[in-house]
Amino acid sequence: MLWRTLNRLQHAVKRVVLDVLKLREPSLPDLATSLSSIKGIVGVNISLVEMDQNTESVKIAIEGEDIDIDYVQEMLKDNGAVIHSIDEVVVGSKLVSLK
Repeated sequence: MLWRTLNRLQHAVKRVVLDVLKLREPSLPDLATSLSSIKGIVGVNISLVEMDQNTESVKIAIEGEDIDIDYVQEMLKDNGAVIHSIDEVVVGSKLVSLK
């Protein structure tokens, strides 16, 4: 349901922070490079939160113009990753940060 809400706002999404569980491969730099190649994305930051033998829990922050949420989710799935939660969404004409 949250994805449906974001899809309605998709044209305005400037930043999204995701809590993601991924396989150990691809590597973090490879995944970040793949995500940064999506049209409209200008920056990707991936931080390792926890690691076990086969998986990694990561936080992924994505910034850009007109971020295609569906395509991000699809690319993550294609790379062996699943979104646990959406921890932050910024929409509108400028980025607003919480301090």
